[in-house]
Amino acid sequence: MADLSNIREHMEVIGADGVHVGTVDRIEGDRIKLTKKDSGADIEGAAGKHSGHHHFIAGGLVAEVEGDTVRLSANADVAVAMEEEEGGEAA
Repeated sequence: MADLSNIREHMEVIGADGVHVGTVDRIEGDRIKLTKKDSGADIEGAAGKHSGHHHFIAGGLVAEVEGDTVRLSANADVAVAMEEEEGGEAA
């Protein structure tokens, strides 16, 4: 797991496959809180349950932080399937 302290607001979160997963709102504990506006928006089939509210990515999925990008160790579709909702339950 990469150092989460290097992650800043508005950084792009991408899967290992380079597909956009979301945009960082902030770090909460050991999770990345994604912005509401595009949380899962570019993932095929993600509309509906993955839009309009915050989702979280576990910090353990972060492979590296480079520039303004957070790259995950999982492909985008897998990362979205593993996202957590506001209360901590799986999305």
